[in-house]
Amino acid sequence: MCTAISLKAQEAETLPEESIYKDPVSKYWINTYGNIRVSKKLFWVAQTHFRFQETEDVPFAGQVAQVYNRHALGYIYDEKTNFALGGVLRLNANTNEEDDDKSLIPEWRIWHQYQFASKVGRAVMYNRFRIEHRWSKDFEEDSQFIFRNRWRYMFRLKIPINKPKITSKVFYVAPEAEIIMQSGEPVVASPLEDLRLHTSFGYIFSPQLTVATGLMYNLGQTLDNGGIYKQGWTIRMHLYFSPDFRKTENKLPEVHFRD
Repeated sequence: MCTAISLKAQEAETLPEESIYKDPVSKYWINTYGNIRVSKKLFWVAQTHFRFQETEDVPFAGQVAQVYNRHALGYIYDEKTNFALGGVLRLNANTNEEDDDKSLIPEWRIWHQYQFASKVGRAVMYNRFRIEHRWSKDFEEDSQFIFRNRWRYMFRLKIPINKPKITSKVFYVAPEAEIIMQSGEPVVASPLEDLRLHTSFGYIFSPQLTVATGLMYNLGQTLDNGGIYKQGWTIRMHLYFSPDFRKTENKLPEVHFRD
């Protein structure tokens, strides 16, 4: 108890008199999202993300920042509701241009997700709750893993443009907002890890294949000091694929589980 009080007092002393906002960092993400049907109720989540970050000479894609591998086993409760449980291996690159050590270090996560879809007029609305249990460390030689929980909520709309509903051969626009909170012993005065505002424009080739691209703004507190905020602009490119080799009558419903 005394240790916790001491840490809070120390953190309060280091907080700036006014919030400090770092200059935005430009990033470029290439994301693949796979939902592979295993049976009538089960599907395998296979996601790979390649994330790049600006350098002094090259904006957006100057250097590798992270490589994600996220996998899970999902359960389809009904055509509008699904759940998933799995693990993540994220490789973090040292993006400090002044540091000669450009090694990758692993970050481990266990995650579970609860997603609900419903029709709202022409659009499809998604509410997604995701909880992540996270082990990460920094690039210092004697750095130890620290544990945090992430609490994520995302609201998303998928609005058709050239047809009256979301179906094959449709262009769509998808505005979304996600808030990511964090907790754990290392988190003293910085519970807001990230607020993400993202809008993408996409095309659905079929229930099994969709492509999209968009722009995201993010804002969040740094872990070391809750009075300092990081922010960024990210170009995001998405590929959604959902292999389904079952008979036609058993394939994906109209309002489906795709992320």
